[in-house]
Amino acid sequence: MNKREKTRLFLTLLLLVGFTQAILASDETAADEAEQLFAVQVLPLLKTKCFGCHGDDPEGDLKGNLDVRNRAALLRGGESGKPSIVPGKAEKSLLVKAILWEDLEMPPKINDRLTAAQVTSVQQWIAAGAPWPDEKIIRRYQEEDRQRASTESVRVITSGGTTEEWTNRPYKRENLWALRPVQVSEPPSGADHPVDAFLQQRLAEKGLVAARPADRVTLIRRATYDLTGLPPSPEEVASFVSDQSDDAWMKVINRLLESPRYGEQWGRHWLDVVRYSDTSGYSNDFERSNAWRYRDYVVRSFNSDKPYDQFVTEQIAGDELDPDNPEMLIAVGFLRMGPWEHTGMSNEHSDRQNWLDDVTNSVGQAFLSTALRCCRCHDHKFDPIPTVDYYRFQAVFATTQLAERAVRFLDGENLDHFKEGKSRLFELWNQAKADVASLDAKETAAGKKWAEEKGIPFVPRTFQNSEVPEEQKPPRAIGLDHTEEGFRKVRKQDVRIWGRRLERYEPMAQSVYNGGNYYPKSIYLRMPEKPLQVNKAKEMPVTFVLDGGSLFAKKQKVDPGTPSSIPAGIVGSSNPATGPGHPIPTGFSGRRRQLAAWIANPDNPLATRSIVNRIWQYHFGQGIAANPNNFGATGARPTHPDLLDWLANRFVADGWSFKQMHRLVMTSAAYQRRSAHPDLARSMEVDPDNLLLAYFSPRRLAAEEIRDSMLAVSSELNMEVGGLPIHPEINLDEALRPRMIQFSLAPAYQPDRTPAQRNRRSVYVYRSRGLLDPMLNVFNQPQTEDSCERRDSSNITPQVFTLLNSDSSIDRSIAFAQRLEREAGSLSEQIELAFQLVYQRRPQRSELKLLKQHYLQMVIHHLQTPPRRKVPPIHLDRSLVEELSGRVFSYKERLDVYEDYQHHVKPWDVTAATRAMADLCLILVNSNEFIYVY
Repeated sequence: MNKREKTRLFLTLLLLVGFTQAILASDETAADEAEQLFAVQVLPLLKTKCFGCHGDDPEGDLKGNLDVRNRAALLRGGESGKPSIVPGKAEKSLLVKAILWEDLEMPPKINDRLTAAQVTSVQQWIAAGAPWPDEKIIRRYQEEDRQRASTESVRVITSGGTTEEWTNRPYKRENLWALRPVQVSEPPSGADHPVDAFLQQRLAEKGLVAARPADRVTLIRRATYDLTGLPPSPEEVASFVSDQSDDAWMKVINRLLESPRYGEQWGRHWLDVVRYSDTSGYSNDFERSNAWRYRDYVVRSFNSDKPYDQFVTEQIAGDELDPDNPEMLIAVGFLRMGPWEHTGMSNEHSDRQNWLDDVTNSVGQAFLSTALRCCRCHDHKFDPIPTVDYYRFQAVFATTQLAERAVRFLDGENLDHFKEGKSRLFELWNQAKADVASLDAKETAAGKKWAEEKGIPFVPRTFQNSEVPEEQKPPRAIGLDHTEEGFRKVRKQDVRIWGRRLERYEPMAQSVYNGGNYYPKSIYLRMPEKPLQVNKAKEMPVTFVLDGGSLFAKKQKVDPGTPSSIPAGIVGSSNPATGPGHPIPTGFSGRRRQLAAWIANPDNPLATRSIVNRIWQYHFGQGIAANPNNFGATGARPTHPDLLDWLANRFVADGWSFKQMHRLVMTSAAYQRRSAHPDLARSMEVDPDNLLLAYFSPRRLAAEEIRDSMLAVSSELNMEVGGLPIHPEINLDEALRPRMIQFSLAPAYQPDRTPAQRNRRSVYVYRSRGLLDPMLNVFNQPQTEDSCERRDSSNITPQVFTLLNSDSSIDRSIAFAQRLEREAGSLSEQIELAFQLVYQRRPQRSELKLLKQHYLQMVIHHLQTPPRRKVPPIHLDRSLVEELSGRVFSYKERLDVYEDYQHHVKPWDVTAATRAMADLCLILVNSNEFIYVY
């Protein structure tokens, strides 16, 4: 072999080695990629979708005799006798056919089916040989993926003050309007009032003219309802109409803003947003006996014109802000407003996660107009909010624990009616305990006799453990028949219910504290006291991203933080330890306080726009952005974005003052326009929803405003402020219907004994999630499971029957008729006074004539048709199935309130003439002119 041949051979060998190494390196890379695919995508899928039936059953039951927890088991297969996977051949693998729902359907529930991308991952893994690396390698790949996801999913690029996309998912720039900084601008020229300047510009663009100013009677009625939720008195109307001074309108606004009624009306708006309720919801609907103190805190805050940034901070972190101030411990009752329950029949970790999910979404909706619930399972599909942001935000509340805390009563709190209310509940509580004790004694006597006959010591069954032979245990409920045993269970539940309601009179508050992993049950929600509880509360909670929102699919650990989609530098700063946004502490305390500081920062574009948009909505019927709880892509974009930003800046400049914002809005020409447009056809064509506010859109009164107005015109309304929740009369069938609480019936709803207590304002009505007031419900009072961004205003037939035929409406009409008889002389004068009270005007001649005729006809009718007396029951026959025997038992429930009940004046208590006048009054309050604000 010559030199040239040797060189050629050497080069050939060198190339062969290179190719071999390249092939080996390529194989190694492919193997690494397959292992990584398995660790990051396939194994988590198997754990979340398959392990529950094919590996992790606590009793060791493997469905189909298939185990998917390791490669060998998959190669072995299940009861079919065939391998579940064929490495290198995905198309022949039973596992692939099952997840494709071909031969089998796995997972069996359609909502759990794998996505196309997930199926592809499994197919690629099997095609690559189905590698299953050891645990150390799996952890390494998963940790690398967590770090990569943590870095990539919170990345926000800002350019020129705008927010760009943070993943490969495209977001339309115009849909991110709420995340951009609030713009500073001057109102356009052409109008005397800054609000009108913005509105007039849009009207001019559309070629629309504005309606003329409303008359003074319409204006004072509009303003009085807006700010107090009540009609103006005839004296207030007359005073405004006759006042020709330049500041007459401002004097009306200022007078209304100083009224205690203002806080009740605008506090009610906020209570809609936060879902205020006196009960917890779910199957047990446990009492929140002291929730009324949070409701009164809200009313006080509005009446005192508490700056909104302070209002926000107190509700989110009052206990951290000033832990020795009772007002602050009451304020954080906001965090307790959502439905929640934890009993011995539920998992504490799941219940805890439910609360965390709820409070996360609630804070986002209430203060940021951002619904975060969508991000619990996956990155938001329409807004730049990744799942990791959701759990970082949730981590702020990880150390927040729920408790009824001892909080002394404040000097200004209304403690009236405590003595009589507490005395009544004590009587009911003691009677229930006595009934239980009596039946317990009967069982004990029978048990002792049984043990004596057996010649064994008597030990009550409830004190015996499982090691005691069954033959040595006395029979269950020995000595009691199924009726007595069933009744005893009912009365035991009554003991718990009355005992919990007694807490209403104790210096306690629905509150929170900072602590760790101690989760007491709903029935006794207290701060940790015993050593074991205290030790549990010292354990630092850890927050993980949950794949699909499942507690059993934990991914990377996250620290608390604020949404990354609001660019660093706009609000707060960036902190490497917590990611983009505002820095949040990672210890037990201070998390919520820092979050509140971030929300209430004047530079937070979501927070400032959110609240001024809500204020605007309650004045005009619709927000500048029509979805006050959702400023994202699925919500409506603002009709006047420049006006919204100008108002947000003005709100902050005016010290975050609600009352200043009311003055600003209500002095605009837009607010004072008529509700009729001079060219309605043209207006409807150009702007069918009146978004440009060429005229004032009429609104129907809210449910509470209707009830309160009827009480006001009948002179029955009790103006007492704050205090215990009231129980007005409601439809008797609804009040007495059976409502289950776990294995027992809840006590029937009973109204307060006295008319004075029943006739207080509707904001103080007891709100039960499990029992709705039919009158308020039919007029769209929202349920309290979710935040109400804007009330519906439906027109349905049951509303007519409620206002015309219900016992409540008839009671109001009789009281109204009696007032007219007391305060006016002739029939004409009575009708005229009725018009002034209901419509704030005098009747037309034709109306007066028609109503006189109707009155005389109804007098004749009532002389010929005397009313039938109705008396409410003092006890109620109940029946239930006793759970162990399966037999029906009956018992009588005492309705103690009706034993010495003070009725409203009823039809049989008055003359035919009064009943006829009451019919006339019913007509007036059933008109659109009464239940609409124009």
